Amino acid sequence: MKKPLLIIMKKFLLIVLVGLIVSSCNNSKKETKSNRVQADFNQNWEFHVSDDSIQVNTIKKWKTVNLPHDWAIENEFDSTLAYEAHATGYLKSKGYGYYKKTFDKNYNQDEVTYVLFDGIYNNSEVYINEKKLGFHPYGYSPFYFNISPYLNQNGKGNVLTVKVDHSRYADSRWYTGAGIYRNVKLITTNKLHIPVWGTFITTPKVLNNKATVQLNITVKNEFPSEKKFLLHTKILDKNGQEVTSIENELKIDANSSKNIFQNGEITNPKLWNINTPHLYKAVTSIIENDKEIDSYTTNFGIRTIKFDANEGFFLNGQNLKIKGVCLHHDGGLVGAAVPKGVWKRRLQILREGGCNAIRVAHNPASTEFLDLCDEMGFLVQDELFDEWDNPKDKRFNINERISFDYITRGYGEHFQEWAQKDIENVLLSHRNHPSIFQWSIGNEIEWTYTRNAAATGFFDNINWNGNYFWSEPPYTIDKIKQQLKTLPKGKYDIGKTAQKLSKWVKELDTTRPVTANLILPSVSHLSGYTDALDVIGYSYRRIMYDYGHKNYPDKPIMGTENLGQYHEWKAVMERPFISGTFLWTGIDYMGEIRKPWPVRVSTSGLLNSAGFTKGSYHMMKTLWNDEPHIHIATQNIDKSINKINNNGEIVAKNPEKWKKALWSWQDVNEHWNYKKDDMISVEIYSNCEEIELFLNEKSLGKKKLSDFEDHIYKWGVPFADGKLIAKGIKNGKEVTSEINTARKSTKIQLTSEEKKLKANSYDVAHIIVQLTDENGNPVKTDDREITFEIKGNAKLLGVDNGWKKNVEKFQSNKSTTHNGRTLLIIQAKDTSEKVEIIAHSKNLESKSIHIEITK
Repeated sequence: MKKPLLIIMKKFLLIVLVGLIVSSCNNSKKETKSNRVQADFNQNWEFHVSDDSIQVNTIKKWKTVNLPHDWAIENEFDSTLAYEAHATGYLKSKGYGYYKKTFDKNYNQDEVTYVLFDGIYNNSEVYINEKKLGFHPYGYSPFYFNISPYLNQNGKGNVLTVKVDHSRYADSRWYTGAGIYRNVKLITTNKLHIPVWGTFITTPKVLNNKATVQLNITVKNEFPSEKKFLLHTKILDKNGQEVTSIENELKIDANSSKNIFQNGEITNPKLWNINTPHLYKAVTSIIENDKEIDSYTTNFGIRTIKFDANEGFFLNGQNLKIKGVCLHHDGGLVGAAVPKGVWKRRLQILREGGCNAIRVAHNPASTEFLDLCDEMGFLVQDELFDEWDNPKDKRFNINERISFDYITRGYGEHFQEWAQKDIENVLLSHRNHPSIFQWSIGNEIEWTYTRNAAATGFFDNINWNGNYFWSEPPYTIDKIKQQLKTLPKGKYDIGKTAQKLSKWVKELDTTRPVTANLILPSVSHLSGYTDALDVIGYSYRRIMYDYGHKNYPDKPIMGTENLGQYHEWKAVMERPFISGTFLWTGIDYMGEIRKPWPVRVSTSGLLNSAGFTKGSYHMMKTLWNDEPHIHIATQNIDKSINKINNNGEIVAKNPEKWKKALWSWQDVNEHWNYKKDDMISVEIYSNCEEIELFLNEKSLGKKKLSDFEDHIYKWGVPFADGKLIAKGIKNGKEVTSEINTARKSTKIQLTSEEKKLKANSYDVAHIIVQLTDENGNPVKTDDREITFEIKGNAKLLGVDNGWKKNVEKFQSNKSTTHNGRTLLIIQAKDTSEKVEIIAHSKNLESKSIHIEITK
């Protein structure tokens, strides 16, 4: 009996020993786990808006909001703002916004805590426990504060407050929104740590079989003694597999910062490009006494970019035309506080249209937007400023001689003091995004410098429907030089300012070219402005592409703001030395209104404000994609740009008009509903070499694209009820598109690409509402008021039909369709539930759709 007992005792001791070892290992893991916590700090803020500046402690009524938050978008459109704030979209945003968040935070003398704001519009003051942390005027640059010294040591009841001064509510040329409209994070880590934006990763050498990766890492020691530590970085691929690692033993003085360089190699790297945007992740750890006390993760991509003055743009060694659009920062019905899912839908539609690049106009993008562009494979031109030394007229553009009143004072008031700091914040925050391939230091700045505008001999005599777009500079180069010598100088010199801004950018990043959007390139080439630029951007000056290349052959040139028309892309395709273009704009945006009330948007977009496509979108899709595409547009011949000539053929009323088409696409419809025998102009936008058109299965003839100089197929068709079908061929591949005569509206059709949402208080679903007849045909000639009912735990973000004259309140459960269609956006809350959205309308069959929200 003793022997078995001994065996049992040995087994027991072995189990205990193993248990102790496992426990020790687990404890070791806990000890070595980084104490860095980057927390979402968006939920459960209190908000109050006041017409006047008040003391926070006098506010009695608060409402609970989640960030991002734009208080202006919640308001009604107001016709009384048709003069004062037409530039910013007729939505009241005047006032002082107050945000307050109460939170518990365990105090630890060995830790540091930062609060990071990605963007507040604007003139914000931040306080913690009644201690002012600072002031930040610019509405588009990120910033942060160290709040550690001011936290309550008992860890309870810390109060963070933000005051937003938007009393200058007409301070921009476009809709800005108002409030804490971008994300906020709370970051806590050891006092020996990598600070906010403390890494910069570059790939100085990229070959097919290997890439050199260089990390510039800032380490900060806030302890009163020297620290020795191990700096360890592992690089992971998109599957989480480690591809390389680097390690250094280092020391750092007390109360100091240190820049540390690490170099590594990745074999057979996966390159980031527009079709396969591969991303890597660098996880950098600070290890002290075998314990990981801080860990910092940086996403990056491996790619090469090059601009050549003769051959254009190259991505990873491949010549690539930039097929870009300009985008303002509003998301239509959600205003400036745009959920990531709203941007994702909009970018996906643009991608399907062939777009591969975004110019963020005219301000730095949000981090979340850049993350999406990294993930989806969009090139990004990140633009810094719309104003420099001298202000712009906010109401009318280029009328700077009109006196400025208080409400229109913008960033120009702060430029001298804050420009360098804002550049620093943007560059440090954004420079690891592989999507960014250009830094733009300014947009159409020249007209604010009187001397430069006058030196062109042109700008004071611009006809915005004519000579500016289609005429070369009226003055010779020598004449402009003479003008610059003799005209009186202002307080500031545009060339010196440009060189100063470019210098500040290049002190932080030399891996990307510096550019700007030049509205007066003839004088900018001579004023010292373009000396500061690596790539020259022309604004609506395609007429000068050859002029610029001939006179300044060493400067790469591209279009940085151009019209969404065929002639613009034709000019790019005919010139290998033009890298590409950014069209104005990808999406209709609020503000910069040039038409009388109730037009509420600038209508230059390829998409309208609800994200529905226009004719210009389909034109660009045929130019920017190899896949065959057909889009049918129709219009009564009298209302169209076409006519029937004496031979019975359909031709353009003005055969030359397409060559000088401006911002808005021609007035066309997407339906086949007219009066019997009315002559209808049928336009087809397609990249097919040949198309045959059929009406009720009867051929109306074949036509070739090569016969249409304006790239638009045309038929004159007497209207008859039925089906219009276009059949095309491209590279031997057949494609078909059709439109049908619709009957009376009887039903509501609801569709959504988002079937499931996460219960995270962020995910959104877009519900598209379309009126249909009894056969399911979309009805585009009838409009009805739709009332929405939401059953379940989801938030209604708003409604919008996309019509330029729609001034119905966005945040409403009612929306009138336009062309038979409207959009509803809902947002998940934080609980799992199946949500039902029901659409009601008088005399129409109600319809519902279900969205599943899960943890």
